[in-house]
Amino acid sequence: MSGELSSICGGLPPELCEQLAREQQVIKIRLERRKHRREVTIIEGLDEKEIDLKKLASQLKSRLATGGTYKNGRIELQGDHRHRVKQILIEMGFPEENIIIVE
Repeated sequence: MSGELSSICGGLPPELCEQLAREQQVIKIRLERRKHRREVTIIEGLDEKEIDLKKLASQLKSRLATGGTYKNGRIELQGDHRHRVKQILIEMGFPEENIIIVE
């Protein structure tokens, strides 16, 4: 992965490149209702090339003690976790102004 990042960022250190990638993304968090009144929190807008979605989904599932998956460039978590997900992403270094909760 670091080989991909260095080619994208023109030789910048991987940590700096990852921080730049996080600052440029607009992350949307929304709630989707599925059949049988089940709620699913959807996190979209993360760049798959810059961030390991599988790893991030795993961290979110662990911290929120819920099930979920990642597919088609988005993370899906079982239940309504919109506000908690936003706080966790801010703690992980994503800028607060780039995280939008769609009501």
